[in-house]
Amino acid sequence: MENVIVTIARQYGSGGKTIGEMYAKDQGINCYSREILRMASDDSGINEMLFNQADERLKGTTLFGWAKKVYKGDLIPPESDDFVSDKNLFNYQAKVIKQLAEQESCVLVGRCADFVLKDYPNVVSVFVHAPMDYCIARSLERSSITSEKEMEKFILKTDRFRGDYYHYYTGRTWNDARNYDLCLDSSKLGYEKCIQEIEYRISLMKNVWRPSKIM
Repeated sequence: MENVIVTIARQYGSGGKTIGEMYAKDQGINCYSREILRMASDDSGINEMLFNQADERLKGTTLFGWAKKVYKGDLIPPESDDFVSDKNLFNYQAKVIKQLAEQESCVLVGRCADFVLKDYPNVVSVFVHAPMDYCIARSLERSSITSEKEMEKFILKTDRFRGDYYHYYTGRTWNDARNYDLCLDSSKLGYEKCIQEIEYRISLMKNVWRPSKIM
């Protein structure tokens, strides 16, 4: 049996990361999110701080929303001036994502993992979303922000960055359902039902893998 990889993209406050962590715990597998930055740092020898700074730098780039540096898979060598460029930092993250997909069953949250693994047959890509009022209420429960209006601004800003980041490296629209195997409304389904939907999609995928008997 091949490894099974679940990638999760999510709107802020929808609970997508929590769903991924719950599924991973149920299956006894790892769930990776920002850990990918540390692993990419270890693999490349590039300071992890530069990976974090790249995200922050892109947030402040005025061209970020429409410019594209679509991931092609080629690593830039250390002797190049572009070795620590934003593009190559993403390339190393993508390398780690591919290595994980080949080595183990796991959950990958964010980092455009669905696009990086788009040609892998053992992947179920998921987008978790929810109405704004649900995302606000859930986010206020675990944030120092107390104003609903301020929380809405924060959610819109965060989701705008996630959409821009995704478009920058993939050329695709982040919240376009056509990019994913499953789009789940966590406010209607609840976390457990979302996990059941993921498990069902995986069972269908495994049936495709299973060779039919020759009569």
